[in-house]
Amino acid sequence: MSSVAVLTPESFAEHRSGLKDQEITGCVPEDEAYIPTYLEAFPPLPEKGAPGEKAGEQASAWGSKIRPIKASIITQVFHVPLEERRYKDNSQFGEGEEAKVCLDIMQRTGAHIELSLAKDQGLSIMVTGKLDSVMKARKEIVARLQTQASATVAIPKEHHRFVIGKNGEKLQELELKTATKIAIPRPDDPSANIRITGTKEGIEKARHEILLISAEQDKRAVERLSLEKAFHPFIAGAHNRLVQELSQETGARISIPPPSLPKDEIVITGEKEAVALALSRIRAIYDDKKRKTTTISVEVKKSQHKYIIGPKGNTLQEILETTGVSVEMPPLDSGSETIILRGEPDKLGPALTQVYAKVRRREKVELRIYQLFIVGNIFKSPPLPLCVQLVRMDYTEVIIDQRFHRHLIGKNGANINRIKEQYKVSVRIPQDSERSGLVRIEGDPKGVQLARRELIEMVQRMENERTKDLIVEQKFHRTIIGQKGEKIKEVRDKFPEVIINFPDPSQKSDIVQLRGPKNEVEKCAKFLQKIIADLIENSFSLSVPIFKQFHKNIIGKGGANIKKIREETNTKIDLPTENSNSEMIVITGKKSNCEAARDRILAIQRELANIKETEVAIPAKLHNSLIGSKGCLVRSIMEDCGGVHIHFPSEGSGSDKVTIRGPVGEVEKAKKQLLQLAEEKQVNNFTAELQAKPEYHKFLIGRGGANIRRVRDKTGARIIFPSPDDSEQELITIVGKEEAVRQAQKELESLVKNLDDVVEDSMVVDVRHHRHFVCRRGQVLRELAEEYGGVAVSFPRTGASSQRVTLKGAKDCVEAAKKRIQELIEDLESQVSVEVTIPQRYHRAIMGPKGCRIQYITREHEVQIKFPERDDSEAPPQENGDVSSEAEFVPRKCDIITIAGRAEKCELAKAALLALVPITEDVEVSYELHRYIIGQKGSGIRKMMEEYEVNIWVPQPEKQLDVIKVTGLVANVERAKQGLLERVKELQAEQEDRALRSFKVTVSVEPKFHPKIIGRKGAVISQIRKDHDVSIQFPDKGDEQQDLIVISGYERNVEEARQAIQQLVAELQEMVSHDVHLDPRTHARIIGARGKAIRKLMEEFKVDIRFPQPGSDEPDKVTVMGLPETVDNAIDHLLNLEEEYMLSVTETETLAAYMKPPSRYGGGGGAGGGDDSSGGPAKGFVVRDAPWNAGGNKVILHVDCGKHFTLCT
Repeated sequence: MSSVAVLTPESFAEHRSGLKDQEITGCVPEDEAYIPTYLEAFPPLPEKGAPGEKAGEQASAWGSKIRPIKASIITQVFHVPLEERRYKDNSQFGEGEEAKVCLDIMQRTGAHIELSLAKDQGLSIMVTGKLDSVMKARKEIVARLQTQASATVAIPKEHHRFVIGKNGEKLQELELKTATKIAIPRPDDPSANIRITGTKEGIEKARHEILLISAEQDKRAVERLSLEKAFHPFIAGAHNRLVQELSQETGARISIPPPSLPKDEIVITGEKEAVALALSRIRAIYDDKKRKTTTISVEVKKSQHKYIIGPKGNTLQEILETTGVSVEMPPLDSGSETIILRGEPDKLGPALTQVYAKVRRREKVELRIYQLFIVGNIFKSPPLPLCVQLVRMDYTEVIIDQRFHRHLIGKNGANINRIKEQYKVSVRIPQDSERSGLVRIEGDPKGVQLARRELIEMVQRMENERTKDLIVEQKFHRTIIGQKGEKIKEVRDKFPEVIINFPDPSQKSDIVQLRGPKNEVEKCAKFLQKIIADLIENSFSLSVPIFKQFHKNIIGKGGANIKKIREETNTKIDLPTENSNSEMIVITGKKSNCEAARDRILAIQRELANIKETEVAIPAKLHNSLIGSKGCLVRSIMEDCGGVHIHFPSEGSGSDKVTIRGPVGEVEKAKKQLLQLAEEKQVNNFTAELQAKPEYHKFLIGRGGANIRRVRDKTGARIIFPSPDDSEQELITIVGKEEAVRQAQKELESLVKNLDDVVEDSMVVDVRHHRHFVCRRGQVLRELAEEYGGVAVSFPRTGASSQRVTLKGAKDCVEAAKKRIQELIEDLESQVSVEVTIPQRYHRAIMGPKGCRIQYITREHEVQIKFPERDDSEAPPQENGDVSSEAEFVPRKCDIITIAGRAEKCELAKAALLALVPITEDVEVSYELHRYIIGQKGSGIRKMMEEYEVNIWVPQPEKQLDVIKVTGLVANVERAKQGLLERVKELQAEQEDRALRSFKVTVSVEPKFHPKIIGRKGAVISQIRKDHDVSIQFPDKGDEQQDLIVISGYERNVEEARQAIQQLVAELQEMVSHDVHLDPRTHARIIGARGKAIRKLMEEFKVDIRFPQPGSDEPDKVTVMGLPETVDNAIDHLLNLEEEYMLSVTETETLAAYMKPPSRYGGGGGAGGGDDSSGGPAKGFVVRDAPWNAGGNKVILHVDCGKHFTLCT
């Protein structure tokens, strides 16, 4: 059995409230609520304890210890008014552009953004996150969701840098703070206006901040004071202490140029009063020192100056601090050895003594003191001796090979600086440009010896060093180095004295350099070679063709098979991806392991299918011809034979075995086809070889390949001469049918035999032609030797009267060379000079880029062309090669081009040159089409000029001419004219098409149907536009005729679109509209998340459902539009949903009422406790003895939905 306990509302309320007699303290009757005091209801916050309080005593009801917590997450809320919103479409609120923009900003900044729509249709935005993220997000929101305004603020140009701040930090901070974009003009821009872009509020804030910065700078002053450089140390003081004290006292900033900078100007900046005070103080110091100080000059060897200056000039500062005397040193790049001491006369003596003391050297230094008339005043008795014994020091010089100098210095001077600091010495290593090995060490005698010993030891170690280069394929470098350099670190730890350098990956180098002691380098090299050998051994690769359908069986369930093969054979096995057409499985590892893995994979395939493998012996020299171009021949055999696999051995292996694998029947078929193809190739691939000296090859080939072409045509054999890269330069290969090869071989052998018979012959050449053959370092003779089997042609010495020319070489070569020389002489004797008059302005165009056109003409017609010197004086205008109407064209010397060569060839070259003279022709094109021909940013006209290699000139728009000029070569101009006219035809056709497309029709449709015609997000109207290829324009909100819809396009399409709209309107007119009253508490459930539920319902019933706006007079009124039968069905469904959802709403509200904590002081809570449930309005929250009610009256605090608080007395 089971028992059920019934919990009534009364018993539940009593259980929750706990109002029982024994629990109520005080003498308050049960029917009267207890009213707490203000201090009971609101205990005060803790205060700082007084000195006499005990540590453990609580300050108040809140406790004594509350630690202040600084939140790292902040929240900012700001409002965007309706008129400043960039996107004002509220129908898509939460889904439109605003939501996308906010999502993008959240991803970029990391801040959290919440949008809400206020009653005034303004936008409330809450941004939460870290301060930096919130500021960035706020700036982007303002820029992207709020309309932007702009304003300018003018401040003095010299104040702009203070708005920018150091590295632009101030400007960035200002932009973030005000959520604006601030544009400051460049320094070379004379404008002083700063442009601010952003919201009105942000612009005002930014403007205020900029004006504040400018106002602050207005209070500041800048003074530039030019004082003699010699007195700057007195103003700065020792270690700059005096100028720092002056800055602190006056509040001004004083900038004194450093001693190395030859400037006299001292700059003082700050408040005007502070600058004036600092200026007067500095002038007072200067005037005082100028009046009291004098100078003495001494000479000290240049090498000792560094001891007087000291590290970072500290010695000079010490002398100034102790004696008040400034020591002026000559520049380091100066040859002067004179040092000037400036100070008061009674202090110059002690200062000079300190200068002597600082010069640390073993020998005596003679100092010549000038201005002896001052000496009596400077030195008191006894007088200062001219020779002073100085501190002892030593130096030594070591000869060290210059190649070790950079290693002695070390990286960034690490080695040499350590030696200097350790032994307190100065080490001078000569520059590379000095080409000297002399290293000088100066300092304390003991330190010098120790430093010398260490340098010599370092050199000895380096002399014992050895550098060795290892050739390691670059693909292994990353493997040897290891992830994050772990593996190479182990090698370096094993050989710490060896430096291992890998080349940069971009260099594509295989050289790894080892440097260190000889023995260690050898050991390291052997160790690395062993690693490389292992890598090479383990990098052997095999490709195994396996039918695609068996790949899954090789992998096995969960990869079991392939994993087992990998582990047992210790190999890497890569299978092609599922969507790949490849059937090759690649195995990598040791050769023996790869072969074992291949056998196991093939065994799996044989078990699964009737697969046979056979080998065919085919000579290796036929393999390439059997494979064909890009494998076309062998692929056709494999496809013809049911996808068998044919595998040829790798090139260079020397193997003749070709493997065929596949189904039994198909393998035999493929074998037969392969052997048949090999037999055909064998017949046509007979090869013979012939030896001939390399210098004979050009003669055998002949001029333009004439000789060798004759042999090929006669025999049908193919003759292959060695390329420059071949090792066998004498080997000529003949390929073809055996009979043809034998015949070609016989002819070539007879030619070679004749070439081997060396003869000597001579011929007579007129002396006036000798220069042509021997000029340009004998280029013509070299060409003859190369072309005619190395024949040697000897001309008599220059100045000799002999006309006899000797030729020595193979008989055929000598005869051919004599014939060629005779041809050249005939050309020279028949040469003429022809002058062509072409205006100088066309010469550049005729030459072409880098003279390519002229080079082509000279080569093609075998002539020489000489252009005249350029003359920049003005010439009368000429166009299209014709004399202008204004003046007759008179040729000048600079217009005449000379052509030298055979008469007939000169004429051809002249015609070619004249053909290159550009002409200009006019093409009539309507002015209205000019802008279309030019194209966007000139792209159209540029494309035509590049395509036709012409220059096209379009008149200025204001001239409104109907002519376009085309300039270029005759042929190019003709092509360009045709292209231009074709383009004009296209544009005219487009104009006609636009005229046809501009047909318009106006349709009158009641405005209430417009949203339906447009559809959700324009879906309906977009479909009509797409189907009929028309443009449909709806009236704007301000138009007088709100019912007119304009359709434009082709006439036929417009009519069809109009009919479609009218049909749609007719359907809409048949629709009815009914109102149904649904409890507002169910509306959200019916609509669904983001309206998904209501959209689905509207699509299902083919109706439109409108819910009331917030604040409507009838919050329960829902309008349903559609065809009568669909509207009735939709209303029935809505009523059913309301009934279903109301049960859930009632249950939720009842449970919420029961769960609400009842007031201990105001009755029984949700179960209807007492008279308050049926009486007037609730009394609210009542307190006694509140600070605002001195008389002790009751105060009631009304709480409205947890949002609004009302105070009633």
